[in-house]
Amino acid sequence: MSQITKVALAGATGNLGPAVLNELLEAGFEVTALVREGGARSFPLRALQGQDAVVVTLGSASFSKQHNLIEASVKAGVKRFILRVRLSYTLIINGPFLDWGLRSGFIFDVKGKSAQLLDGGDRTFSATTLSGVGKAIAGVLKNPEATKNRTVFVQEVETTQKALLEKAKKAIGADGWTVEEVPVATIVAAATEELKKPNPNPGVWVVPFIKAAIFGEGYESHYKTLDNDLLGVKQLTDDELQAVVDDVAKA
Repeated sequence: MSQITKVALAGATGNLGPAVLNELLEAGFEVTALVREGGARSFPLRALQGQDAVVVTLGSASFSKQHNLIEASVKAGVKRFILRVRLSYTLIINGPFLDWGLRSGFIFDVKGKSAQLLDGGDRTFSATTLSGVGKAIAGVLKNPEATKNRTVFVQEVETTQKALLEKAKKAIGADGWTVEEVPVATIVAAATEELKKPNPNPGVWVVPFIKAAIFGEGYESHYKTLDNDLLGVKQLTDDELQAVVDDVAKA
């Protein structure tokens, strides 16, 4: 596969998009941000002409629109599509977004000093910051043959909820925290009951299942084989991890 230089990015705004855009530019790629014209359901084919690769960072609510984007990429002769399959493809498995997960309360609520520790919070999982995901995507595009038609695994840290909680307490103080230990089976049971309803609410069942896959047992959320070296993604030192938590606490 020839060298990739021109990259079209769908989803340059939102949580992940800006970090990916920044890392692609830092890596020297010529990036075009794709925007739907007038809120149209499909992206214009001409926007993909001459592009070597398409990177999609659209949220889950936009998954249904990716089919048209894939078809347009095929017609335009795009060489690599990240993160869905149809052309040559690469799937990037990066675990939860570490910094976003702490800011949004997904891992636990740092600002509100509230933590729900699932299964005690001792289970190790892999995680990557938003900028780390951007670096991984740039690494894929720099190594098109080595990453062709395969899944790559990347992490910047292997940690636990409990270990992150200690770093959060170090960042903003140990007093005033509300910490609750909840079995993963409990949140899965509640989500399953919601799915039994005629019109289940995704806001009730989606996040619990995602959390179960990350913090629960048997889902392989702690990666044993990594592609960090290939993609040029370094793992965080303990001090660098503390700095991520400090930044979230101070924001």
